[in-house]
Amino acid sequence: MTSNLPSLDGRTFAMVSSTTSAVDPNSPSTFRYVEADGMIWGDYTGDTVTIGRFVGTRTGDTIWVSFVHVLAADGSVVTGDGESEIETTDDGLLRLVEHYEMHGAPQLSVCVEVPAA
Repeated sequence: MTSNLPSLDGRTFAMVSSTTSAVDPNSPSTFRYVEADGMIWGDYTGDTVTIGRFVGTRTGDTIWVSFVHVLAADGSVVTGDGESEIETTDDGLLRLVEHYEMHGAPQLSVCVEVPAA
């Protein structure tokens, strides 16, 4: 399955909403993506996370990742898996609508591409 949407390679996304926690609009978690040959990987930090890593695959406009991160509140390590749909915003940026499971319950978050400076 191919995509008409561009590669995520080199793009940065900021979380704008999450069912897991309240997102601090002044310091949201930011995600840096690398994409090559159908593989996705990268890292994230900010808001409630001190450091996080993810790895996965992309097929068409869907990505699947496994992730691990350290919570800022207590240093605990959280792992999980998720699926994201890649969409285009009205202003031409990319948006990731992420479905994942955390703490034994389904979750939803939305991340929007940070425009290149």
